[in-house]
Amino acid sequence: MKFRPLAFIINIAITLSIGALGGWATATSVETWYKTINKPSFNPPDWLFGPVWTSLYILIGIAAYLVWTKRDTITHFPRTVAIYLIQLILNLAWSFIFFYLHEIGFALAEIILLLIIIVINALMFYKIHKWAGLLFIPYILWVSFASVLNYNIFILN
Repeated sequence: MKFRPLAFIINIAITLSIGALGGWATATSVETWYKTINKPSFNPPDWLFGPVWTSLYILIGIAAYLVWTKRDTITHFPRTVAIYLIQLILNLAWSFIFFYLHEIGFALAEIILLLIIIVINALMFYKIHKWAGLLFIPYILWVSFASVLNYNIFILN
């Protein structure tokens, strides 16, 4: 596999762009509404979310690049891309639903769907390129934790 720097950068830029849009939605409420709602004792400090998500978006972009390098050998490449884009859209949507719209219950339902699609995406990526699938493990773990956090915030509010 020959390294393609432009494709590598584009794949990471796509995920970081999604993260930036989600960050904007989050920023609309993190210092106002989010500070006023009840949160569980295990809620991480606000400063932790940015570095974690940035790291995850980079890993997701690398995974996408690894799959992209095998695109000519994948008979179901359009379906793979569709699942990948759906999980990115759901990822972005959660930030808007939770932080911008303040719909905690709807965000909970949406994050469960997101987690299911992430696992499907990871399995599809794994079948294409082992490391692409494995790079999704931190993402799955973090969104699982975020789901538990979302659930507890829903219960507390």
